[in-house]
This record gives sequence, C-alpha cells and structure tokens, in this order.
Amino acid sequence: MALEKTTFETIVPSRFISLSFPNPNPNHSSSFFRIAVLDSAGLTDDPPRVAAMFVPEHRESDWIFCTEPGHLQLLFNSPGISRLILVGNQPENVHPSSAIYRRLAKNDMSCELEVSLKPLLLALSPKTCFKYGIPEIPILSYEDNVICSLVLGSFVGSMVGEMLVEDVEIEVENEGGRCLNREFRRRLRFKRMPNLIQTEVRIFPKKGIGLTSVEIGEVEFSPDNGVLVHPYLAPMVAGLNLIGKHIEEQIRSGFRPKALCLGVGGGALLAFLRTQLGFKVLGVEEDEQVLSVARQFFGLEDCQLLKIFVGDAMKFIEKIAHPTRGWNASSFGRHEVENDIKMDDVDAEFDVIMVDLDSCDARSGVSAPPLEFRQKHVLMAAKSILSKNGILVLNVIPQSSAFYETTKHEFQEVFSELYEIDVGNGENFVLMAAPSPITSSSTDSEIAFLSKLRNVISGVFMDSIRKI
Repeated sequence: MALEKTTFETIVPSRFISLSFPNPNPNHSSSFFRIAVLDSAGLTDDPPRVAAMFVPEHRESDWIFCTEPGHLQLLFNSPGISRLILVGNQPENVHPSSAIYRRLAKNDMSCELEVSLKPLLLALSPKTCFKYGIPEIPILSYEDNVICSLVLGSFVGSMVGEMLVEDVEIEVENEGGRCLNREFRRRLRFKRMPNLIQTEVRIFPKKGIGLTSVEIGEVEFSPDNGVLVHPYLAPMVAGLNLIGKHIEEQIRSGFRPKALCLGVGGGALLAFLRTQLGFKVLGVEEDEQVLSVARQFFGLEDCQLLKIFVGDAMKFIEKIAHPTRGWNASSFGRHEVENDIKMDDVDAEFDVIMVDLDSCDARSGVSAPPLEFRQKHVLMAAKSILSKNGILVLNVIPQSSAFYETTKHEFQEVFSELYEIDVGNGENFVLMAAPSPITSSSTDSEIAFLSKLRNVISGVFMDSIRKI
C-alpha cells in the first residue's frame, strides 16, 4: 500500500505503521530494512519528541521487535517520547526464530546507520519538530542481560494466547555488585506482553557438566526449583515471617501448613513452598495450556501435597467461602472430576494465600492485582478462608502512586493489619494482609520455621517488612 507524502507529518495517537525501506549500506547483510513507526497514545509535547531505536542483529524475530505489543512496550518504557521509530533487518518469520541467538560484540555499525539513515529519520518526523530548526533525534539503545537464547517451543493458551518457552544465558551481578557471572535460566513469555517475563527459573545441565564449559543448545537443562529468581517471589515468601510462630505451632502439632496460590504460571512458587518449606499447596490457574507448559518445562509436579485446579481464581475462593451457593461445571469452565479435585475435598481454611494475578495491556502496561480481585466481596471471601492467624500475600504492580494508595486503602477496609515490602526493582511491591493483629516477639532462633525460612531466602526481605 502506497503512503501519502503527508502520512507522518502529524502525531496520530496510537498509530502503528510498518514498512520496508532499501538499505543505504551496500555492504550490509540485508538489502531491506523493516521500519516501524509508533505514535504515543497520550498527549505530546510541543514540539513532539522523536526517538529511534536500532533492533539488535539476530533478534529481529523476537516478539519485542516484530509485533505491535512489543513496540508499544518499548514506547511505554521510553517516557516523554511522542514517536518511536524502529529500524532493523526484516524478521525471518512472525514467530521468534528457533535458531540460537548470541549477542554480538559492540561495533560501530550503529554509528554508520545513524549517519546514513538520518535523512529518513527526519522525513519520518512530524512537521512541528522543525519549529526551532532541524531537530536532534536521539538513538535509543536496547540493552538487556541476555548473552544467548534458544526458543524451546511456542504454544497457544485459551486464556493467555500465544506463549513461548526459552532457555537463556544471562549476566548477573554477584552480591557485591563488582562483577558479572553467567547463569542459565528458563523463561515463559506471552505474546500479548512480549517484554514481560511471566516465569523464570534457574536451570542446570542434566549431565552434571560444569557451567564454565556448557553452552545453550549443546546440552539439555533441568529446572532448579530450590531457589526463587523472579524478583518478587522471594519477597512474597518473606511475608511468612509475620506468621512464623503460627506456622511453627502447626508443625509441632503434627499439621502441615497449607497454602493457596492464586495464579500458577510456571509453578516456581508452588514447588518452592512444597519442597523447601514443607507446605501442602493448592494452586488455581485459569489456562490449562499454561499448566501443561509448566509440567513439561518448569518441573511442576502434581502429587499428594501439590494439587492444581483449573478455573477462575476469584470464583474459586468465593465458592470455598460460600459453599451453600451451589456449584456446577460452568462455574469455572471445567468440572472438578477433570481437575482431579472435588470441591468437597478442598480445605476451607488456609494459613497463607499467595496472590500472583495481573492484568496485562500493551497500551497501559502491566498492573497487579486485577481490579476484580480488589472488590470488597472478593477480599471478604479471601479473608474468610484464612485461618485466624493466617495471612494474605499479594504481588502488586501499581500503574501509579494513586493506584497503589487505593489498593492499600481497599485492603485496610477489610483486614485488621497491612504490611508491605518494597521489592526494590522500581516495579513491584508485596502487600501482606492479616485478618487479626499479629503479635509475636519471638526471635528466629526461638522458632525453627523462621530459621529455616532465613536459610532458603534472603533475610534482607524479612527484615524490610514495614507495617502500614
């Protein structure tokens, strides 16, 4: 389709255009570039700010760089930019390639492109950018810690849509932050929010080969669920510090502590609670294909101490809280026999409810929890299925400070006490809501469970719990 000469003269909110353009560098491997132009959905400055980004070579097929949701996230993470122009080689196909990606050493290719493509970038800029002369168009760089990656498979879920599993080699700072170490991880990503890592676990070579000599694509890896690497999961588990005395009393009385996990994903949190802390765990996940992926790639195992229910989390807890209201197959989308769980057999009281539910929209970003979970009748239902000394632990991704303040207020209206942990990544907070006042002056050394907890997660998070 031919474009009008005036197509790019003005900012059109949320407009996305992708086109091919001849490569001005005859020595380049690709004869045509893919050019994508995305305008901001909100108000723009006068004159508007335009920026460009060069797609890393060999990552052209990654959803981050070849889909509109991916472009939206890049723009969303570039505050103040009214128009973002992406320049890269033509992607091989619409799905991320199964070929191994290896990060290239930095070179001066971007400088050459910046010079040769400057006339094009100016031609793609709105007319008002020239209000005070020829504008400067900054070149944004996309940098992450991925050294190497390999897509293991692509799948489609009934609720989450298309997703992929990939093994990556990444750079991680040591505890002192002085040097970078290599580490291997397995990730789950959804196409609707391609720049968001839904699940991440550490992996190790199946044959016991040392990490110094192993490479992605050369050996098979197995997931390690003995450690939590996703940024907010360890802080969520740290919330158990508040009810350590209660859990210790349960254990000494011969009872396993019970956890309800709303949102399963790859199952790292559930597996950790069962294997490292001895919990009896029930998980609720809405998309059965996500569970299939978790079992195949992330080591999620159904057993007597870990059961999964396929269905809507909010409906599930309301059913447990109000069993007399009746239940049928259509209430959750699947029958309890097919889930191998009968509602009559589900515990009506839990020591902890872990909530890891989000609401994703590429145009507005990720927020958690969903607005539906913050409804008072849902919070009341959750409170009613907690034991007297139990606790609700919630991953929160606020879109704004007002969102976070409103969320805290809504929980304070229902629960007796509220605590928080700032995860420290500039994105996540963990809220802990208690149905009854928490009173415990015992130290870690006096409570075996707390000593165990400090051994399996960083004590920094336990010490950073703050009462609101």
